[in-house]
Amino acid sequence: MRTTLRRNLGALALACVALALNPAPVFAQSSGVKGPVPTGLPNRLLVGLFEEAGQVWMRDSGVPWDVRYRYFTKGWVDNWGWGSRDGSWGKAFLQESEAQGFLPAPVFYQLYGESGGGEGEALVKVRNAATMRTYFGDWKILMQRAKEHGKPVLLLVEPDAFGLLQHQTSANPQAYAAVADTGMPELAALPNTVAGWGLAFLQLRKAVGANNVILGLHVSAWASGKDISCCSITDPLQPEVDKVVRFLGPLGLTTNATGATFDVLVGDPLDRDADFYKLTQGQDVWWNASDTAAIASRSFNRYAEWLRLMNQSSGKRWVLWQIPLGNSSHRNISNDGSARAGYRDNRTEYFFGPTGDLHRRKFANSGVLALLFGAGAGGQSSYQNDQGTDGQPYLKSRARPFLEAGGLTLPATGSTLPTPDGGTGGGTDGGTGGTDGGTGGTDGGTGGGTDGGTSTGGYGFESGTEGWSASGAVLGAVTSSTARAQSGTRSLAVPFSGTSGTGVVSVPSPPVPRGASVTLRLWIPTGSAITAVQPFALEGATGNWRYTGRWTAISELQLGNWNTLTVTLPSDSTTPLYQLGAELTTSGGWTGTVHLDTIAW
Repeated sequence: MRTTLRRNLGALALACVALALNPAPVFAQSSGVKGPVPTGLPNRLLVGLFEEAGQVWMRDSGVPWDVRYRYFTKGWVDNWGWGSRDGSWGKAFLQESEAQGFLPAPVFYQLYGESGGGEGEALVKVRNAATMRTYFGDWKILMQRAKEHGKPVLLLVEPDAFGLLQHQTSANPQAYAAVADTGMPELAALPNTVAGWGLAFLQLRKAVGANNVILGLHVSAWASGKDISCCSITDPLQPEVDKVVRFLGPLGLTTNATGATFDVLVGDPLDRDADFYKLTQGQDVWWNASDTAAIASRSFNRYAEWLRLMNQSSGKRWVLWQIPLGNSSHRNISNDGSARAGYRDNRTEYFFGPTGDLHRRKFANSGVLALLFGAGAGGQSSYQNDQGTDGQPYLKSRARPFLEAGGLTLPATGSTLPTPDGGTGGGTDGGTGGTDGGTGGTDGGTGGGTDGGTSTGGYGFESGTEGWSASGAVLGAVTSSTARAQSGTRSLAVPFSGTSGTGVVSVPSPPVPRGASVTLRLWIPTGSAITAVQPFALEGATGNWRYTGRWTAISELQLGNWNTLTVTLPSDSTTPLYQLGAELTTSGGWTGTVHLDTIAW
């Protein structure tokens, strides 16, 4: 499993180089969250777990978890010598996770296992052309298998490697690394630099055409030379953020020659239970959970502020993974599988305790879109035996009602969510903090739309399908139907084929003006297998393929009635849109029909 550098910073020194070597910009600040939710992810806070391939605890838990992650270490490409060197083991993990209802999230953690040393030799390894040839060859195979999977894959790239390279190059992204020198034709145009090494991940995704892969760039809390999460607790945060953003910019954080950037940032709030460090190494890494804790203190508030500043400076949202599972009931012993074995921590209690809603919103307002829990080493607390004071599995019993209720809608770009005490935190697009103008209304209800008579544009399907079509095995061909209408005499009939999963009904190049609120009316029959609906708008290349959506659980909708769904575009949205539509998700086979009508803005 993963080793860690953060506890040995006293033995390391990060030499600062001239700003001229690091031209990547540090962007201006603002109060709202920056960056879109990547295409392929629902617009709500995701919750997931680590689970080994072949295991079924998540599936059998009865909890609608979102994400399933697992390390892909050196040797994954041939199942550690037990299979062909074609990545079929990796593809099987993707398919297995999808079949169980989870978004697969491989953690590509291969550099550490390459020959030539450990973490301290990261730079030596990336300078070895032969090593990098096989290394990026394995990455290319992963891209090919992920493309064949054909559904969204959240791929977290090289934990700590980027931070190690920042240390070992004295923060110089132009230091030599073997990229074009690997001889791989796809990498021939990239520079032989550490910056080029970061771009190679993007270039190979592009060359393979694995557009369904969402790439996460790992950002270590100690990458700047000061560990802001535990040790350098009084240093101002913005200067440390600036150092990291300047270094990572040329590695794929900002605009570059590949035409793409990493999609999200990835961080780990801690890699082991807090009391493990206290009892076995004498290190205090506990965070103060008080909502009034000073930023200049070892606290959740400090970490959330660092996340927020990174979001503001990079324009990327966050995936937090490998979050420890300890709680206050653990017995502070190495986990042997018995009840409450493992070490104490307060991170699950922070996010899923009595004030968990406030804390989830606070972190969502800092740019976080996913919370993924799992132990970073053996002997730590586990979700399989993490009983709380009530005797119930702690995370399972607390996460279940949250997820079954539909979770937490993420703040739109440029906005923040309201806090439970009534504060708005900046509001959201078109609403007062939390939704995009209102959802789940019935005929003539909220959401900012009209009944089709006074809108400036839209679709009523009176003359046909008006360019709308369906995609995905879940849906059949759409038709203009007189079977039901919210306005006029017709609506768009959207039939379901009996295949479970997600289908999309959409129209290309709709003439929606910048910043408009688009209202859709949807009729869902009783007895359907639909679990969620997400109206969305997708901008094109000039808008950096920005995706704006509003995920809505079926529990928020009325069956056997017309529902109003609204998605509000950012004020700087591009025109025309690339696509406007709705994602429809089912939990099982179903052959009924829903109707779409009176789409207006």
